Amino acid sequence: MNRTVIYLLTLGVFLTATAELVVAGILNVIAEEMNVSIAMAGQLISAYSLALAIGTPIVISMTSRMGRKKLLSCALSFFIAGCLLSSFSNDYSMLMVSRAILGLSAGVFLVVSFSTVAKLVPPEKIGSTIGTIILGFSCAIVLGVPIGITITNWMNWHLIFIILAFLSILILLGIIRLLPKIEGDIPVPFKNQLIVLASPVILTGLFITFFRDTGNSIMYTYLTPFLEDILLLRPTTIGLIMLLFGVFGVIGSRLGGFAADKWGTKRIILLCITVHAVSLAILPMVTSLQIAGLAILAVWVFSMFVVAPALQTYFIQEAPQSSSLVLSLNTSITHLALAAGAGLGGVAASSASSVFYHPWVASLTIGLGLIAAIVSFSIRQNKQTVPA
Repeated sequence: MNRTVIYLLTLGVFLTATAELVVAGILNVIAEEMNVSIAMAGQLISAYSLALAIGTPIVISMTSRMGRKKLLSCALSFFIAGCLLSSFSNDYSMLMVSRAILGLSAGVFLVVSFSTVAKLVPPEKIGSTIGTIILGFSCAIVLGVPIGITITNWMNWHLIFIILAFLSILILLGIIRLLPKIEGDIPVPFKNQLIVLASPVILTGLFITFFRDTGNSIMYTYLTPFLEDILLLRPTTIGLIMLLFGVFGVIGSRLGGFAADKWGTKRIILLCITVHAVSLAILPMVTSLQIAGLAILAVWVFSMFVVAPALQTYFIQEAPQSSSLVLSLNTSITHLALAAGAGLGGVAASSASSVFYHPWVASLTIGLGLIAAIVSFSIRQNKQTVPA
């Protein structure tokens, strides 16, 4: 029963992540239909991310005592409403509102899914189970966006959100029927929640996320120009390469959970972030060798996804009674970091008139995440060795 519920939640994450990512692939179509510029259409992505980043921790904090089944059902119901509003939007302002609804509901669903599965499985299985949930997001990167583009070319982009709403209704019915009753987090006074968030271990852990995701965003946002301009790949080949990278990501997120359970979150986080930084530091030195460059990028993508379940598990282990709140903040930090990385990447591209140096900028930023990890683990170790 628990396995079925976990797969249901994974499918739910796939649908919510697809709603987030699909707009980037059809931005030009939306801009043309809504009669707005590409830059204005791009703000639809910002509306989603800001609603998720700002609203999710607030909602999670206010609903911490609510049963997990009820909260997941409410989040998915709002997501369905957001999809229907998107599908029937015929002007830009209405579509902008729908994106905010989708961002907030998707953020809450993702975070509550993490905390729910952590309560469904024994502690030694948390990492692999979190990896399964993250698999939903990874699959959305590989499959969700191409499917959305295909549907748009076949019919129109409105149909994407009708399909997402219909499939989400099926997931909602499955959750209502199959998910056992799971209590919310133990009531923690707001003052005590602030104490949890002020924990040096948690704060430095959030810096791991910020610097890691900022660095990865610097590179990933400008990966297509790097493949085309630096590795000299043909545009027709880049689509296939991105698909293969996505497959590496799916495999990495799946294996990352099992690795965290077997070898511990500390080892996986330190190893993978080191691989992040080193692989990108080496990349500009081998750009004359196309195959070598692609191989290094594949290692980077793989390690990027392997570490994700370990980071989520680390926060659950460190703040079990406030895991939903901490995970929601971590999700917010991730989206802010993605925005920061895209901005820094733009500055780097403008300054150098090239994306050649992006791997080095990204590597240095990820290196700060590695330092944050070392500090966080040191504080954690000292805390555990202090006599009671």
